Formats: sequence, C-alpha cells, structure tokens
Amino acid sequence: MLKTLAIKRFSLHRMKRLALQGKKLLFMVVRLSLSPLEVIDEHRALKVMSGSSLPLSELLEHLLQLANNSLALWKLPSTATARLINVSENATYLIETTCGHRSILRVHRKNYHTRRAIECELAWLDALTAEKTVTTPRYYIGINGDAIQEAKLPELDESRFLVLFHFVNGSAPDESGDMIAGFEELGRLAARCHTQAISWDKPTPFERLTWDIDTVFGDNPTWGSWRDGPEVTTDIQKVLENVETAVRNRLVIYGKPAKRYNLIHADMRLANLLVDAGGTRLIDFDDCGFGWLMYDFAAAISFIEDDPRIHDYKTAWIKGYRTIRYLEDADIEEIDTFIMLRRMALLAWIGSHIDAPEPQKLAAGFAQTTASLGQEWLDNLS
Repeated sequence: MLKTLAIKRFSLHRMKRLALQGKKLLFMVVRLSLSPLEVIDEHRALKVMSGSSLPLSELLEHLLQLANNSLALWKLPSTATARLINVSENATYLIETTCGHRSILRVHRKNYHTRRAIECELAWLDALTAEKTVTTPRYYIGINGDAIQEAKLPELDESRFLVLFHFVNGSAPDESGDMIAGFEELGRLAARCHTQAISWDKPTPFERLTWDIDTVFGDNPTWGSWRDGPEVTTDIQKVLENVETAVRNRLVIYGKPAKRYNLIHADMRLANLLVDAGGTRLIDFDDCGFGWLMYDFAAAISFIEDDPRIHDYKTAWIKGYRTIRYLEDADIEEIDTFIMLRRMALLAWIGSHIDAPEPQKLAAGFAQTTASLGQEWLDNLS
C-alpha cells in the first residue's frame, strides 16, 4: 500500500539509514570488542536522555561518575570500570575489568519508568527465558539481593535506577543488504513473544508503558504531540488531522481483545537482535508495554516507512509470523494503520527530542514525508 511513494524516496532513505546506524554500530563494537568507542560522539542514540535541566554533556559526565560509583552495589572485581556506549532514554555502559569480566549497566532516565515498571520488564524477561520463548540477556542480583539498584549524586536532582545485565556476544544483522531473512526472523520472534504474552499469568500489579490511541494522540502523549513536530505546516497538519481521525476510527473498530492487544516488545527492530553461532538473542525491552500486537511490525520499520522495500519486508514478516501463530485477515489489513500510528508517534518524538543530534538529522522533511505517506494511505482506504 505504501510502496509507490516509497520508490521516489529511495536515495533519501539510504541517507537516513546511514544516520541511523549509530545504535547498531555501538552494539556491534561492544559485542565484538573491536575498536574503542569514540564513535559515541558521532553516532548518538536514537533517543535523547531527556528529563534533565542539565546540558547533555554535563549530564553524561555526572552519569559516568554515578555509574562508576555504583559498581560496588554488585559483587564485581575491584578493577571494574564503566565506559559509556550508548545514550538513549537511558545511558548504557560497558563494564570491564582487568581479569576479563564484561557486563552491561543500564542507568535509567528519571521519570520514564517506576521501580515497579522495571520489575515487570525483568519478570517478562524471566518468563520468556524460562519458557524458552526467546533468548534474552540475563541480569545480575546486587549485594542487597535486589536486581534493581538505586544510586544518587549531589549534582543530580534525583536518584536513578540501575540494572546490570550479562554481556551478550553477537552482532546485529547486516542492514546494508537483503533483509528479507531478517524480517522473517523478526516475524517469528514477534509471534513467539505474542503467544507467550497472551497465555502468561502476569504478576500483579503489572505496570508498563502503553502504546495506544490515547498515549499517541491523547491529551498527555508519551512522546508529545505530533503537531509540535518540526516543519508541521498548516497544510501538513490538515492532512495529518485526517490521518489521525482515520487511525482512531479504524482502531476503535479493530478493538482490544487479548488476541490483538497485549504485552509487546514495541521496539523489535533488526538492530535489537544479536546473532552468533549460538543463536539469536532479543535485547532492549525498555519500551515493552501494552499495545496492539501488529504494532511490533510498525516498530520494526521505524524511520524507514518510505523505503521501497517495505512491502517485501511486511510480506516476509507475516510469513515468519504465520509459521508460529495464526493471523486473521483483519490483523493483516490493519498493519498499515499501525505503520501510520507509529510514524506519527515518531514525528512527535523528533519534536520532543529535537535538542539531540539524531532527531536533528531526521527532522528535515520528516513531517512532509509523513503527510505524503498518510495521504497515500487515506487514498487507498477509499
């Protein structure tokens, strides 16, 4: 459905993909122990660690000190040190020692997740591993017996939650070539996770983010309003208002039965797979929460919705998915609706994170492309 317009933007898409390789490159460097991570300055993550009044550079200095100070909270060798490898909604550090130990420390952004929400994320990781649904990174228990630690510095206005994960070998699939096989694998992994989530007796209370009409289009959207995105002109807003109305109406009809709406990863992209001889591991559950299951495909093509190969990727994803779990025709029919829902959420995200390098790179033309994709989608509905 979104194929015709996409062909016209292939070269622009390739430029965007180069800008978006940062997160994948960072993970590959860490897992494969290649060159030092000076790349962090050029390839900032796709999400800014917002929620602080401090300049990002100053905030990162304090967070590095916090990370190093906090290592005593786990039973680690005394030579352990932290090195920043990724900046996102959180800050992520590679922990290394002179004796060869490596682990991954996640320092949470303030006010994004509560302690209970992080507990629920870890509970899902435990369940996915115990039920052999997918392979996920394990985490360490602190000296005090808790998986989630809390630390503070005088220079930071609030304490931060921390989780120490096991180091995972592997690299993300190559996104520069044919990605059909990768999207089939994403489909299979999504279906496994969805099947487990539907049947899983979740601990109560279960607290995670929600990805639905209200949290994207409502009065208090998680990533802000798309209307505040860069370059949203009067003409673009007019188109996107119509898109929002159509998305709202279709998803109200589609509904939220458990077989369609449940716990999802919400960021299941190729960059969040690590592959080696031992198999494929799914990482980065930080955005996991309640949403429509088919939203996981929309998340898989984040920022590349105008790629001319999207139709082929969708076909591959569905093919992989159907080897594990049944899909109704209505599920497939609404995938493009979820693509538009996600795309408009990303427009909002760029606007609310515009002080960070990556959103700045993505901003030019993003609103216009979103409107063009939206108009084509509307035209195909009629």
